[in-house]
Amino acid sequence: MEKMTLKDTVLKLTADKKYKAIREVMSVMNAFDIAEIFEQLPDNKRPVLFRLLPKELAADVFVELEDDIKEELIKSFSDSELAAVIDELYVDDAADLAEEMPANVVRRILRHASPDMRKMINEILRYPDDSAGSIMNTEYISLRATMSVEHAVAHIRKTGFDKETINTLYVIDKGRHLIGVVSIRALLFAAPQDIIEDIMDTHSIIFVNTLDDKENVAMTFEKYNLTELPVTDTEKRLVGIVTVDDAIDVLQEEATEDIEKMAAITPSDKPYLKTSAAETFAKRIPWLMLLMISATFTGIIISHFESSLGALPILTAFIPMLMDTGGNSGSQASVTVIRGISLGDIRFRDILRVISKELRVALMCGAVLAVTAFAKVYLIDKFIMGKEITLLIACVISATLLVTVVIAKIVGCSLPLLAKKIGFDPAVMASPFITTIVDAFSLLIYFWFANMILKL
Repeated sequence: MEKMTLKDTVLKLTADKKYKAIREVMSVMNAFDIAEIFEQLPDNKRPVLFRLLPKELAADVFVELEDDIKEELIKSFSDSELAAVIDELYVDDAADLAEEMPANVVRRILRHASPDMRKMINEILRYPDDSAGSIMNTEYISLRATMSVEHAVAHIRKTGFDKETINTLYVIDKGRHLIGVVSIRALLFAAPQDIIEDIMDTHSIIFVNTLDDKENVAMTFEKYNLTELPVTDTEKRLVGIVTVDDAIDVLQEEATEDIEKMAAITPSDKPYLKTSAAETFAKRIPWLMLLMISATFTGIIISHFESSLGALPILTAFIPMLMDTGGNSGSQASVTVIRGISLGDIRFRDILRVISKELRVALMCGAVLAVTAFAKVYLIDKFIMGKEITLLIACVISATLLVTVVIAKIVGCSLPLLAKKIGFDPAVMASPFITTIVDAFSLLIYFWFANMILKL
């Protein structure tokens, strides 16, 4: 059966109340696909179908559900059902759940978690939200260097069943300091009497600290092509691991947050369709107010040169073109640099190289745009459309375009780097702010050239 057919089948069986058949169909489905089905079900049907799922599959499905559906299910669970679900969750997922739910729900979750689970959840929750410690899993397999391979394999069989991953095993000393790593592949190909110390890797151990920024941790996965990453405390004691699925979640969250900031929207952790109009309004209106007030500078500039426009009204017609071109040029540079910063390709020490490159690009782009604008204004507007345009007016417009593009690209590439240097998110210095700044510059340049060349 195709995936969509399975989903449609479950929805139809639910409508027909054929619960035995539903259990059989869902037992062969992926947890993510079942979670998608739950989102389409009426509220009163979700608890019924959730109880039909096998215990392990139910926990996997629960992790994939939206927060509001999780909260709804928790409220419908009996104490024993809640304890069973929590017991099947990996610690990092349980910690995420405790962090996302309202206080009254969290108290119930912690009350029904096992003592060990409660201790591990609280350990993760004490780390800052943006740190590696907040996304790590404290369930991992550690080995001692003095173990034989035979002893290590027996230890993995005994303790590894409920661990999130056993692809990489971590070797620690008596003080729990990370001293080496060994892959499950190396264990399989080693002789039973071999000692872990002789086959472990001690030279290329990649690890992060609990307080490292989680976005940097996620980038480490991409940089070194990892599937898991050990997390140590300040004394290099192993305290947990981060897995690639958590890294992907972080990258997705950060990318969404950057996109929202670049569009001058306060980031939200709720999906768009689950956010009310009032909440969306609250996220957008402060930025719109700020940008509206900052845009009044362009009005002040135009008012200051009102006499120039009165002497030659045709100049007014080209203001939108000059401002839009400048804003677009600045946005191109800023978005490129912001992306480079987020990927770790560009740092503040590269600012002179970035400005040098953007200057060369700006001169080429500006020259082409200036020539094109001159041809359009002087040939098409004057001779075809019959507008009262002189050669000097065309020169003013072309010169303004060239200088505006150069300034826009320099501003666009340097502001994100400066923002990063002083501790602001570079994404804030994206299109809206760059456009507002460049609009003011383009008007000043335009009227300066008009006064110089046209003697207004």
